[in-house]
Amino acid sequence: MSVTRRQFFGLLSAATLSALSRPVPPLTAQTPESLPGSGPSGRLWDPSRAGRPLEPVMAVDNNAAIQAIEKRLHCTCGCGLDVYTCRTTDFTCTTSPEMHRHVVMLAAQGKTAQQIVDAFVRESGVAILMAPPKRGFNLAAYFTPSLVILVAGVLLALALRRWTRGAPAPSPAPPPDASPAELERLRRELERFQD
Repeated sequence: MSVTRRQFFGLLSAATLSALSRPVPPLTAQTPESLPGSGPSGRLWDPSRAGRPLEPVMAVDNNAAIQAIEKRLHCTCGCGLDVYTCRTTDFTCTTSPEMHRHVVMLAAQGKTAQQIVDAFVRESGVAILMAPPKRGFNLAAYFTPSLVILVAGVLLALALRRWTRGAPAPSPAPPPDASPAELERLRRELERFQD
């Protein structure tokens, strides 16, 4: 059966109009199985059983200066993340929200970012910092990786240069242990091959 384009669109519009013109069935009383909290999904439980309730987000929680400070501090829960990342990704952690409240409290007292970081260092030691301070022996942590990469590059360049040069030219062979008569015979044979 072949249908032209005009017939196809006519049938399509007729089907659409008939679907739209159907009356909406009247609302009836719901059966007990369709009521929320019952039926095959089971009973609904208290949402607080799913985990600790989260505190409402305040404007200071999204403050860029507070976030920058928290990104400089290690969360002490053992996750290895900074405070900001831990509190915004691990909703089971109770340590990072407490550290966040402490940062916010110090900022509300008018302390600068460096003073807040220094306060955490005084309380927990240098290990609380995400990066070691750039002084003393800690400078080795900043320069050693670059130095190792540089030395490895130089050694690799030297090795590649040696390998691409090829084998060294062979040294001349030592004079043969032959008598003068044998050398004369060898010279005559070589002249005969050259002609």
